[in-house]
Amino acid sequence: MNVRRMLERVPSDRAAEERAWAVVRAAYAEREPVRSRVVVRRRFVLAAAALALACAAAALSPPGRAVVNAVRRSIGIEHAQPALFRLPASGRLLASGGGGTWVVAADGSKRRLGDWPAASWSPHALYVVAWSREGLAAIDPSHGTVHWSLARPAVSDVRWGGTRVDTRVSYLSGRSLRVVAGDGTGDRLLADAVAPVAPVWQPEQHVLAYVTRSGRAVVVRNADSGALVAVHRVRARVHELAWSADGRRLAAGTAAGVEVFGTGGTERIARRGLLALAFAPNGSLALLTSRAVLVDGTEGLTTVLRVPARLAGLAWSPDSRWLVTSLPAADQWIFVGRRRLVAFAHIARQLGGAAPALDGWAPGA
Repeated sequence: MNVRRMLERVPSDRAAEERAWAVVRAAYAEREPVRSRVVVRRRFVLAAAALALACAAAALSPPGRAVVNAVRRSIGIEHAQPALFRLPASGRLLASGGGGTWVVAADGSKRRLGDWPAASWSPHALYVVAWSREGLAAIDPSHGTVHWSLARPAVSDVRWGGTRVDTRVSYLSGRSLRVVAGDGTGDRLLADAVAPVAPVWQPEQHVLAYVTRSGRAVVVRNADSGALVAVHRVRARVHELAWSADGRRLAAGTAAGVEVFGTGGTERIARRGLLALAFAPNGSLALLTSRAVLVDGTEGLTTVLRVPARLAGLAWSPDSRWLVTSLPAADQWIFVGRRRLVAFAHIARQLGGAAPALDGWAPGA
């Protein structure tokens, strides 16, 4: 049954129709122009009209809920797999949200690590650090065992860095940046009045980059000695940081684009509407905007995925061959390879009943 026939079966409700058309008109007025160039194959292109129908269906009374579900499927990637049967590459995906923290293995098996709404990997993916507003904990991803925990106020943006045998964990407590050893001891203040942006560890070092309260400077500091390594000034407020795998480049995402600091100076990539960025293990840099994924590689900045619906989250596979992002409106994860595109549906249902955030794709155990 097509969408039109399903709509015809919905009982007429004049008030609901008026609300629906009001929503559609507002959505049309705020629409984002889509370039005529097709980035993915035509069978994956989403109809703009489906977005308007989704808005209208959402405004209908309860008898229209079946239509909402049908339209939601129509705005996703066509022929998406009905469940996350397996990852398209080796490794383990970490995801967290209202349904708790989960580890998804390459064969599609899933392990829930608890009710934690946020998480990230430790170096070499030996542990997971998970947190809520009331504290943080180090967890074994294979068995779900909690190795240590700390109760702290207003916790956010926890990250684990260092070497395989000597690690540090950083976290924000309100506007203070604190550091604790990888065994949960020695909790101490590193910096006050920092921006609410996740600090990042230079790979295999005890060096941490964070954003000052103004949002216009990135500070690089030795977390053990407190020694200042560098201060990078930026043109716009920073909302995202990332180190390259070799530790030679530090990227700062802003509303105006990306500034990459390295030994050769500063590189600027103009890309407005940036939501997230991620370095691949091979050094390629991926950028996420609300409706597109782009990769800055040897051939310059290339759009590898474009959809007329909002995307969220970005992670590289350990072999640098795949990118994964989320399409929450369709409840799908989309995996973009060099010459392939694979999508899986019903993600929320499989991972605790709530749309999860993508927290990283790590090597296998």
